[in-house]
Amino acid sequence: MESKKVWFITGAGRGMGVAIAKAALAAGHAVVATGRDTARLSEALGTSDSLLTVKLDITRLGEAQTAVRAAVDRFGRIDVLVNNAANFQAGYFEELTPEQFDRQLATSLVGPMNVTRAVLPVMRKQRSGHVISISSTAGLIGLEFCSAYAASKFGLEGWMESLAAEVAPFGINTTIVNPGFFRTELLTEQSTTYAEPSIEDYAESGAKVREFWKGYNGKQGGDPAKLARALLTIADQKQPPLRFIAGADAVATAEQVASTLQQQTNAFRALSTSLAFDDAGKRGTP
Repeated sequence: MESKKVWFITGAGRGMGVAIAKAALAAGHAVVATGRDTARLSEALGTSDSLLTVKLDITRLGEAQTAVRAAVDRFGRIDVLVNNAANFQAGYFEELTPEQFDRQLATSLVGPMNVTRAVLPVMRKQRSGHVISISSTAGLIGLEFCSAYAASKFGLEGWMESLAAEVAPFGINTTIVNPGFFRTELLTEQSTTYAEPSIEDYAESGAKVREFWKGYNGKQGGDPAKLARALLTIADQKQPPLRFIAGADAVATAEQVASTLQQQTNAFRALSTSLAFDDAGKRGTP
């Protein structure tokens, strides 16, 4: 570890957030653990001079700004922001309501933007910092029953990739993390909401997919504690990666996506490269 840092973690009351907060504290860092339920934060993480728990609903910009002020008042700075808070609105696109789609985007896309918007002035003043946003393999490839979730994660990644160039001049690094399946609480009833079956054409396949997701809870292969320690390693790099593919299953997915993209590019290369204006032909021959 290069030095003691101040970590600001969203969704730190359960799942991946708890693992990240515990790992940072164990490594000697200070942690601002945020979540909608401060009692749950205290129950999960205990008390420590190096720990500040703050109520934060990331969908509310005002709460994000208040939480950031509390962090700076307590520790004087913020070195690492981890946009981790998550939920899962699961279902076929036609069966998901517009309200469910809005809730997914509010948590997985607008929420990280709110918190980052509140933190960046602190990091710019410091001329240092690291914004880590937890995406998913659903940010690399669309999946059946995951249209809302994938839309939010694809949006997160486009925003983060654009942000990277904007904040780099101020000494601020960014990293997108694409985890595979980790044994967190994302698939529990507290985090996953299923679309109500409403279209007969989807009834049979929808029942099978819902059964799969519900049955997979607690059986995911990835260890959140190991991912948390990996993030500490990444945060200590002088030049952290712009993207970290986390888990063997995520690596396989990323390789599949890269291969498919290359195949699709090659399949219509001649047609794709024939689309420029023929300016010489429009001007005529001298």
